Amino acid sequence: MDFVRSPEWPVVPIGGLAGNSATARYGAAPGTGPTSGRASAPPPAPPPPPYRPPADTGPTSRPSAAPPVPVKILVAGGFGVGKTTTVGAISEIAPLTTEAEMTSAGIGVDDPGVRSSKTTTTVAMDFGCVTIDRSLKLYLFGTPGQSRFGFMWDDLARGALGALVVVDSARLDDCFPAIDFFERAGLPFVVGVNAFDGRLALELGEIRWALAIGDHVPLVQFDARDRLSVRDALLVVLDRALDRATRDRKA
Repeated sequence: MDFVRSPEWPVVPIGGLAGNSATARYGAAPGTGPTSGRASAPPPAPPPPPYRPPADTGPTSRPSAAPPVPVKILVAGGFGVGKTTTVGAISEIAPLTTEAEMTSAGIGVDDPGVRSSKTTTTVAMDFGCVTIDRSLKLYLFGTPGQSRFGFMWDDLARGALGALVVVDSARLDDCFPAIDFFERAGLPFVVGVNAFDGRLALELGEIRWALAIGDHVPLVQFDARDRLSVRDALLVVLDRALDRATRDRKA
């Protein structure tokens, strides 16, 4: 046999099922719909519920922290004792300085001492700032050391919480005007003896006696070039000012 004859399928009436369809050969599957014509479309899906905004439960993020409290601190003392260096060592911003070159006109008037190589002098003030923690920020104002700029001290001291009086142990006589000023003003202050070259010319007990300051005035040794040493001295100023404020509140 060289060919295969196709089976003779019965003629399908118009609109009927094809003779070779699965339905005609095996019957309708149970549970199915009608076997003739197009299957009916499924029922439409229900519409989605209307949009409702979520209920207002208040702010989801934590409120921003309050800004740190600004505190004004003075850095005072005689000429050439290290006030500008103190502010520059601790300030977290580039310090504002008003340094001017010393000229021959200052010979015999502005004496920085034999150990100093100072060639400039502050003619107005120094300014810097440092953040102690999230709640406290110090604004440092360095005063001019020459007596001819003494008229500025009253303005700089206005609103200050306390002061650090920087002292050179080899030139104690230069710091008397600063100590007298803060004693008259009633402003809490700390005497910080700057250790030039890491050494003191006198012991701290001898310096306290020579300056005639009471035991209630803190006397500390620090290095104006070292940031951590300056920080410790300023923390003593804050502690002194806080103690004064606590006693005034109880009075």
